[in-house]
Amino acid sequence: MSGKKEFASIIRNRRADLLSKWSADLTASVGDSARGRVSREELALQAKQFFDVLIPAIESGVADIDAAAWAEVRAFLDDLSKRRVLAGFSSDETATFIFSLKKPIFDALDEASAGDGAQLSESIWKATLLLDRLGLHTVKSFQKTREEVIGRQQLELLELSTPVVKLWDGILALPMIGTLDSARTQIVMESLLQKIVETESQIAIIDITGVPTVDTLVAQHLLKTVTAIRLMGADCIISGVRPQIAQTIVHLGVDLQGVTTKANLADALALALKRSGISFTRQ
Repeated sequence: MSGKKEFASIIRNRRADLLSKWSADLTASVGDSARGRVSREELALQAKQFFDVLIPAIESGVADIDAAAWAEVRAFLDDLSKRRVLAGFSSDETATFIFSLKKPIFDALDEASAGDGAQLSESIWKATLLLDRLGLHTVKSFQKTREEVIGRQQLELLELSTPVVKLWDGILALPMIGTLDSARTQIVMESLLQKIVETESQIAIIDITGVPTVDTLVAQHLLKTVTAIRLMGADCIISGVRPQIAQTIVHLGVDLQGVTTKANLADALALALKRSGISFTRQ
């Protein structure tokens, strides 16, 4: 084979046979755990669609798969990778879509070489380079999509872990559980400030009973949140300040002057109700 156009010609002329063998290899390469997520018919359709974009790209004579001539091929592999991430496939199962094409193509090149060893060696080398590049692109696309999915899931978990609860008319509470870092502080601020606007609340209680440790960074995050709440015209009370946390804050030299703190949520709620002019009497 003297060039990519000859390579494409072999694939086009032997397309039906290649698709038949490749589809069989694809089906065989899919593990038992993944067979319920993709059917034989779907694999055959994907193989056909890939050939539809692969052959024109090879016939363009452009070797760089990052070039415009390969845009449809990259788009197909990107979409395939995304679908497989969402379906729960692993990266190696996804990469197998490309690498399982090697044997059918090598067999076709062997038949087309007519016993010419030098030609066969060159043809297989060129095919190997191309399929390896496409396989690498598929894996990179798979990893990128999976990282995006993980990022979205982490954000959703952070949002779920910072619920804003309406305790009374004009009184909100935000129970904090776990480590408080910069990313979570931002979500806390956005959720709490948005809820203050929606409910027109005057008092917000931040309960840190579930925060395991308070260091300088955590204290600074709390102060930033308190400042943001005050800028919205609301007051803030921090509850759940245990003796150990109080000692840590003192040792760290963190200035909480002007910030109202309470030992538990009940005391904080009682203070909030008092500030709101609400009182209760025992019957």
